[in-house]
Amino acid sequence: MADKNINCKDCGSVFVFTEQEQAFYREKGFENDPLRCPSCRAARKQSRGNGGFRSGRGERVMYPAICAECGKETEVPFKPSDDRPVYCRDCYRPNNYR
Repeated sequence: MADKNINCKDCGSVFVFTEQEQAFYREKGFENDPLRCPSCRAARKQSRGNGGFRSGRGERVMYPAICAECGKETEVPFKPSDDRPVYCRDCYRPNNYR
């Protein structure tokens, strides 16, 4: 496998898709070559808020709650109801893996 020269779909510059990057893509199961140069990929990722899956939704609303395990105050990303226990981050993880 040889290095590939690819034209960035955003800025039009030519960038090198190295053998090592191709191997990494293949290892991760990616079937397509990148369409954007590294700087355009970084700019796009930054504009999406460093992850992108929440883009366009604004800030996450957090709700106050009391942990059912330890009793400390916490915040959760859903509105708690009285019929289900709510756990703080520290108590949730151990309960999640039991």
